[in-house]
Amino acid sequence: MSALEQTILSQNPEKTAQVALSVFFNIMTAWHVKTKDQIVLLGKPPESTFYNWKKGKVSSLSLDTLERISYVMGIYKALGILFPTREQADAWPQKPNKAFNNESALAFMLKGSMIHLSDMRRYLDAQRG
Repeated sequence: MSALEQTILSQNPEKTAQVALSVFFNIMTAWHVKTKDQIVLLGKPPESTFYNWKKGKVSSLSLDTLERISYVMGIYKALGILFPTREQADAWPQKPNKAFNNESALAFMLKGSMIHLSDMRRYLDAQRG
């Protein structure tokens, strides 16, 4: 994350966190991702924290969590560019894929490491050309 991005985030961390989580949860709804899997994608916060976040109760997020959300947002955006309809784009993460040993992209991302989110983002960017 650049110094400029960190400065912007530090100016209003509560609003940044609320907007980031709102976007994240909207993407999770579109992708039909289970709660337990959403927790993994967010870096495994405690369940009580996760449910507070779902209710909009958040004062700030760690850079790790913001980076994870940023990758998910980038993946969502890339899928929107790659597929002709949002329905196709939103279905793709759940479908088996030869590029991931016939696992779904979601299963690959759920391995829990930030690297898996980063790799997925890079893979989709490469598909875009």
